[in-house]
Amino acid sequence: MKKPSRSVVFLIVAALAAAGGYATYRQFYASAAAPQYRTQALEKGEVRQVVSANGTINPVTLVSVGTQVSGTVKKLYVDFNSKVEKGQVLLELDDALLAAQQKQTQASAQSAVASLDLASANEARMRSLFEQAYVSRQELDTAVQAKKAAEAQVQSTRAAVEKDRANLAYTVIRSPVGGVVVDRSVDVGQTVAASLQTPTLFKIAQDLAKMQIDANFAEADIGNIRVGQAVSFTVDAFSGRSFKGEVRQIRLSPTVTSNVVTYDVVVNVDNPEQSLMPGMTAYVSIAVAERKEVLLLPNAALRFKPANADALKKGAGASRNGGGKRDAFSGTVYVARGDGLQSVSVTLGITDSRNTELVGGELKAGDQIVIGDALSGKAQTKNSDKPPMRMF
Repeated sequence: MKKPSRSVVFLIVAALAAAGGYATYRQFYASAAAPQYRTQALEKGEVRQVVSANGTINPVTLVSVGTQVSGTVKKLYVDFNSKVEKGQVLLELDDALLAAQQKQTQASAQSAVASLDLASANEARMRSLFEQAYVSRQELDTAVQAKKAAEAQVQSTRAAVEKDRANLAYTVIRSPVGGVVVDRSVDVGQTVAASLQTPTLFKIAQDLAKMQIDANFAEADIGNIRVGQAVSFTVDAFSGRSFKGEVRQIRLSPTVTSNVVTYDVVVNVDNPEQSLMPGMTAYVSIAVAERKEVLLLPNAALRFKPANADALKKGAGASRNGGGKRDAFSGTVYVARGDGLQSVSVTLGITDSRNTELVGGELKAGDQIVIGDALSGKAQTKNSDKPPMRMF
């Protein structure tokens, strides 16, 4: 068999190279013509604007039980989590010194009564002698004054006896309310001193079935919160479970930390199962606005800006600067029309972590809104699903 000539082999190789180059050329331009942006069609739906903050769950009424007298703890009748009734004995202090003091004042009172009896008898005798002109008027007045002083001394010593009796009764600490002991600060044998400040012995929650949340909201959000608004919150102890509450009070006293102003919002919470415990951290959310059947503009579209934004054709209603600058209620988005992009100015309403209400502009349902570059779509999708974090 005759071998092909060298020129025929050369022609075959050249043809193969040309075919490969043409295939590469078509692939290159096909990829260049592929879409460079990710788009999403405008749809109607519901959007809820929510303000969030962290707070602490506390009992509605938390009574701190202290002591008005000093002494050593002699007996302890309750412990943590003990249920108590109003008037129930919680603790007894050693009353030896106060009992001795009371006996001393009682003896002083008896002595004062004896002095009064003597002064009364002396005054009666001096009055009788004065009527018979055996003593002067001055001597009678002295006797009358001595009787009145003895009467005052009796009243003083009786008051001292009442005071010591009350102090002796204060050595028995009783519960002022019915509830549950949530904190105990003393033990048997410990000495408590009630000199300048009353020491706290117990903390009693009056009703753990009714709780409240003290949440600190930023001043930028406080204007949207009203008394009576519904509240939802979660706690770390019950993952995946949502609890309900209601705004009871917006306290006017601000808290300033590192030049950040917050306000305490008190939320009423029903706790019939008593699963919520005092001190738990609550992640509070309040829906301050809600819209239904409105055009939803993805927040990613408001953040997107192409590299050649200034050279793009402006659509109807576009801002004059055309550079995507926006204020609190307006913005610029880009629409895929034909083979290019067109910038369109829009008027915005309320927003959540993903979508914003579209209240004005030339856009309509079904328009393809650019939400990111095709090459970086994966990363942007991941970031766009994460709600924004408030720094305070």
